Amino acid sequence: MAWSAEDLDAAIADFTEIQADINYHDAQETLKHLLQNLDLTEREQYGLQHEIQQLGLMFNKLEHSVLQIAAFGLVGRGKSSVLNALLGESVFRTGALHGVTTDIEQAVWQTREEIVGDSHVQRASTGDRHHSHLELVDTPGIDEVNGETREQLAKMVAQQMDLILFVIAGDMSRVEFEALSQLREVGKPMLLVFNKVDQYPEADRELIYETICDRRVKEILSPDEIVMVAASPLVAKVSVDESGKRSVVRERGKPNVVDLKLKILEILEREGKALLALNSMLYVNVTNKKLRQRKQLLRETAGDRLIEKAMVTKAAAVALNPVTVVDVFSGAIVDVALIIRLSQLYGLNLGHTEAIALLQKIALSMGGMTAGEFIANLGLSSLKGMLGFSVPATGGLALAPYVSVAVTQGAIAGLSTKIIGEATKTYLTTGGSWGNNDPKLIVRKIIDSLDRDSILYRLKHDLTAKLRS
Repeated sequence: MAWSAEDLDAAIADFTEIQADINYHDAQETLKHLLQNLDLTEREQYGLQHEIQQLGLMFNKLEHSVLQIAAFGLVGRGKSSVLNALLGESVFRTGALHGVTTDIEQAVWQTREEIVGDSHVQRASTGDRHHSHLELVDTPGIDEVNGETREQLAKMVAQQMDLILFVIAGDMSRVEFEALSQLREVGKPMLLVFNKVDQYPEADRELIYETICDRRVKEILSPDEIVMVAASPLVAKVSVDESGKRSVVRERGKPNVVDLKLKILEILEREGKALLALNSMLYVNVTNKKLRQRKQLLRETAGDRLIEKAMVTKAAAVALNPVTVVDVFSGAIVDVALIIRLSQLYGLNLGHTEAIALLQKIALSMGGMTAGEFIANLGLSSLKGMLGFSVPATGGLALAPYVSVAVTQGAIAGLSTKIIGEATKTYLTTGGSWGNNDPKLIVRKIIDSLDRDSILYRLKHDLTAKLRS
């Protein structure tokens, strides 16, 4: 039996709904996993409190299916009026709002404000924070804030909102077109709301509408995404005073936003869950990248300090020990301690045995470098030992060559620690594995990238000063 067109449409709709549910659940699990595994120290969290807080708010948004709709545009275009008309009540007002609550059709609309740069963003939501389903967000005019705040505002709206109402009140200006283009690049659903149509004669209104559709935003929005409204229309009425004199006055009439309401409901009905899942993942990807970059930068800096300290410690320990066995043993102790400290910094906490195993792996990967270092150390240690014991017998004549040999040996040992430290950082950065890479190639790249002459010169200079002090 062949399927009818209605059956096919129903099957596709069911499949789309199932897929939307799956994507929504995946988004919840991804965000939950990220929040539970931030792996940030208190120091690393400094400066990222806002991003971390927003991740938590985004998770709550998914948990309680909160859809956010923002009005965006220039000053005087009627953004607040459009939102109030959608609500059926004047919730958004000029000035600061602190704990204002209004009853609308047995639903509680709670208002609050937050600060973006030097400006205030007002929000109204249904129910309490555990049962909200829709949140309307009013933003300041993009031409009444400075450039930096405008950029922050646009970024906040683009990243967090599920649907954007870009409000205009006539033909578009260059500033409006540029702002609209920037928001559109993010890929968020958007409606261009042509407000105050009551102020234009019908012919002019239609001409402006056609100009916007055919010339201004033809490459950005379709005509289906452009809606005309009169959020707070001025209606002419005849007034008669006590003397019987007649005059025409303008009063606020009933809002006409029916087409906008229907369009919003159509979008939410068709794409509600998909919008929440998509927007959440877009925001999470951007924020997670920022968190990882911050964490990587701080750990990289702290790791470099640990390596530098270990280099100097090992170089001094090797240079100051006249006995070959003590040289090798003390150097290994420093390297193992460095690996353990680095692992703690990167959140892996390797034990002593694991650190030794990693050191052996890196040492083997260093190949000729390690062999050459060992031979040099062994030969220089023997020579340094003989010179050290002969210093008293020669009345101090052997001191100069002793210092030279000790400094060279210590510098080579310090350089090897630098290589071991950098290789360890690479290993830890990838989660405690070499991935698909050959450790020998990684170590070789590290060796090739180092300015060995500069490092050796600096270590020799520091060691000479210490030995002669």
